[in-house]
Amino acid sequence: MRTLLVGLSALALAACGSLTGGGGTVVDADLVSVEVDRLPGDEGAVPEVAAALHRLAGGVVDLVEDGDNLALSPYSIAVALAMTGNGADGRTADEMYDVLGLDRDALNEGLNALTQLIDALAGDQTRADGSEAELELEVANALFGHHQTVWATDFLTTLGEYYGAGMRTVDWVGDTEGARQQVNEWTAERTRDRIPEIVPEDAVDALTRLILVNAIYLKAPWEEPFEVDSTRPRLFRLADGERISVESMWAMLDHSSYAAGDGWRAASMPYAGGGAAMTLLLPEVGREADARALVTDGRLGEVLDALGPERVELTWPKFEFTSDVPLKQTLIDLGMPTAFTPAADFLAMTSPETPADERALMITDVLHQAFVAVDEEGTEAAAATAVVMGLTSMPTYTPLVLDRPFWFLIHDTTHGTPLFIGHVADPRAD
Repeated sequence: MRTLLVGLSALALAACGSLTGGGGTVVDADLVSVEVDRLPGDEGAVPEVAAALHRLAGGVVDLVEDGDNLALSPYSIAVALAMTGNGADGRTADEMYDVLGLDRDALNEGLNALTQLIDALAGDQTRADGSEAELELEVANALFGHHQTVWATDFLTTLGEYYGAGMRTVDWVGDTEGARQQVNEWTAERTRDRIPEIVPEDAVDALTRLILVNAIYLKAPWEEPFEVDSTRPRLFRLADGERISVESMWAMLDHSSYAAGDGWRAASMPYAGGGAAMTLLLPEVGREADARALVTDGRLGEVLDALGPERVELTWPKFEFTSDVPLKQTLIDLGMPTAFTPAADFLAMTSPETPADERALMITDVLHQAFVAVDEEGTEAAAATAVVMGLTSMPTYTPLVLDRPFWFLIHDTTHGTPLFIGHVADPRAD
């Protein structure tokens, strides 16, 4: 089958910006756009989509996590697939939306509202102690389509209204490498170079016709920064029992939350302003499988619900690593095989004016890459998803020492949406 479409989503956790707007019939140089406004978001649609993202995250983690370091963005994966799903019909669409956990309308409305809520988190923040901090956050979507393909107006209008995605025309046939570089440059710019190359050379060729891109970049300072002088080498026990020395932070937190359940303990630390947080989940010794099940069953929302304000004395390692997570087989196993076969139906992406042999699209691969870094100041992370398609006195503090493998979840604090989820098996990994 000839490669006709590449869809991709890039998510970077570390700055603030605006959504790319548009759709596709007005041509201006290499920009094609439908004159549509971004629809206002209905916050009432967010809880349902947040729960769906937890379920999607659990299904993906269950199939890809192997005990090593892992970072991925459920939000990024969902946006990439949801944008692509708007061009699907029949069995192809049914399977995609079953995997995503909601129907097309609920996803479009929920992700639109969620994205606008996420975007609103950006800006100057005032901490509880009166100090100022800036939380940078940018969310953007774009499409890079072949300039000779006639794209369906309804498809472009929907992506413009719900995802703020505009179409940029490129020459996938005559200048494949130049088109690829434009996609990578756009993504790198919006992820502050944390995802410098989301589309490798072997992912596209002269038969590529479209790449859909979602990018999110967040740089979030802690509400209570950790003192650098308190960071020192401490022991961390790996899953096989080996003890290693890693640079670890320590603080007595006054604005934290804590919960304990059957086989696990958790602490949550807000970022400046309190609109987002990182929650840490530590399995009890010997109960690692039970804690993992909370993740894979999509039940991390239960952990977030159990959290209550409590001072925490936290010791945990600094870490920074990148995960490369191919998702094609994972998504097939989760229940959307048809999209990866010649039986796929993505005719809704293109106009009947396009020759029939140019309209037979199928997904050929789904790639995901994520970066996360945590230090005394805060968190930075990045992720990208590529859907490749082809033809066919002293207060009491509760101690929590993360000295063995643990999970982390980065989420908004209103709905608990899983923006990033990960597993730290070895903090030394780079």
